[in-house]
Amino acid sequence: MWFLSWIVIGLIMGAIARAVLPGRAGGGWFISLIVGVLGAIVGGFIGRAFGANPNQHFWSLSTWFWAFVGSLVVLFLWGLVAGRRRT
Repeated sequence: MWFLSWIVIGLIMGAIARAVLPGRAGGGWFISLIVGVLGAIVGGFIGRAFGANPNQHFWSLSTWFWAFVGSLVVLFLWGLVAGRRRT
């Protein structure tokens, strides 16, 4: 069940991360939402690596924080890959 919540949170965090890093990644909103889902999952793993428990429950501040961090990381990396491909 936690995987479904990471998908929902990732969709929201992808949109927020895109607003924070607007020019970093190409591909439009659809790619940003996919990157947000991947980022939320990555954020869960990063949070666990730092000893946090990001999978407490859907409305946990820790869950949303690590999803946001993961989304920023993945969106930044996507911007590097997509930018390199265009040049």
